Amino acid sequence: MNARLRKTPACLCALTLLSAPLFATAQVNDLDMRLPMDINADNTSIDGKNSMIIFSGLTLTQGDVSIQADEGRATRMELEDASWRFTGNVIINIGAGRIQCDSAELLFDDFRLKQAIVTGSPALYDLQRPGTDEITHAEAGRLNYDVDAGVIEFSEQAVITEGGNQISSSLLVYNILEQRINADSSGEADDRVRITYTPANGIEKPEDENQ
Repeated sequence: MNARLRKTPACLCALTLLSAPLFATAQVNDLDMRLPMDINADNTSIDGKNSMIIFSGLTLTQGDVSIQADEGRATRMELEDASWRFTGNVIINIGAGRIQCDSAELLFDDFRLKQAIVTGSPALYDLQRPGTDEITHAEAGRLNYDVDAGVIEFSEQAVITEGGNQISSSLLVYNILEQRINADSSGEADDRVRITYTPANGIEKPEDENQ
């Protein structure tokens, strides 16, 4: 079952509120990957047979990006043409955004990020709106960001929440350039697309007096 969520203005408004600030964080291709890279690690080893550099207890910073992980593996140090894989308690900070996950794989070409794959149980994503205390929160088992296509895919029980607005689905696909989001479900009762939208001047749900 495919729910393309173009039915009501309320749905479109809710999706815009939820998606726009979150995916602003994903524009990491605008960062300068030629900046100096600072790496701190408990241990570093080189696997010549597999052409791999392995870091344990890793903290990596470059420009506005910082990454912490129990382990990091890189095919080469320079980001001109390389792949990096981070595993174990991974924390990625990009500007006002923060990702916590079990693993993250970043693929680079000509000093540009080409693809990012993030997984977790679930992976958590938080972004603070500039000039406010509001946080956009998302979680999913997997995120796949195709930079050239400008498409971000949340899968495995994806949920995006901001304030009183929330959308959840087994699959959320966001097209950055077209600013369009599609939500898919299998049609099962516990796997359908769900949207909670609270108007700006809406009435908050009263708390349970028995609590």
